[in-house]
Amino acid sequence: MGQDDSRGGAGGARSDVATDGALGGALGAPLAPTTRVDDITDRLVTAITIGEYLPGSRLPAERDLAASLRVGRMTVRAALARLVDQGLIVTQRGRGGGSFVQAPPPGVGTDVVRRTLSARWSDLRDTSEAISRLHGVVAEAAAENRTPADVERLHDRLEGYREAPSGLASQKADEALHVAIAEAAGNATLRGVLFDLEARVSISAPAHLWGGPDGMREMELRALADHEALVVAICDGRAADAAGIAREHVKIDLELLERELGRADAADRRLGHDRLGG
Repeated sequence: MGQDDSRGGAGGARSDVATDGALGGALGAPLAPTTRVDDITDRLVTAITIGEYLPGSRLPAERDLAASLRVGRMTVRAALARLVDQGLIVTQRGRGGGSFVQAPPPGVGTDVVRRTLSARWSDLRDTSEAISRLHGVVAEAAAENRTPADVERLHDRLEGYREAPSGLASQKADEALHVAIAEAAGNATLRGVLFDLEARVSISAPAHLWGGPDGMREMELRALADHEALVVAICDGRAADAAGIAREHVKIDLELLERELGRADAADRRLGHDRLGG
């Protein structure tokens, strides 16, 4: 699917429902027969609404999004144009330009989140469990193989997370810490498998899902406590403890997905009630 075979402008071609991984992994299974542009738009709207990409972050370049979503660049370009129309991104040209995420307007994306997550929930749950288990293996290897340089780097990354402001900066610091843990494991194959599996759930991987603004700071502080315990266990060489802490810590991602799906369901029920009341 490296070539984009969409026809008819923003409408695009019909999705080939029989093609495995048309959008890549657990969030990549096609929905109902719709255009590829529809599917990619829904995927990106969901990514922004649930906090894969936070306000202020820059989306990957068109060619990188096309590669990760396994569609052509024209499909991605058409989907991005729809996001501009919905007020979810703004585009800037020139050096330092790109597509930058805006805070979603109230109510925008809730129906898309419900539809996208509900249709793929079984795969999301299974893949998230696998990721949790694999993070445990990576942390265990890091505790066994860490070097003095790794220990210093882990403490630096932990401090970076501790000092980061809430939101995008905290998400980036979290990513940097988890990448350092994966590097400390000393196994490129294991690291690659982990990152590939995470990319099946989140197109922003290895950045982790961050959720919406409600409850964000509480989640960040919970993650900080986990990070502190995890770094100490790894640096002390307590492999079994590190594995257990990492497995439980990464379950935050699935909890956030559950919360965002519940929020979308509740918004949909309120909308239905309002329509009946009207």
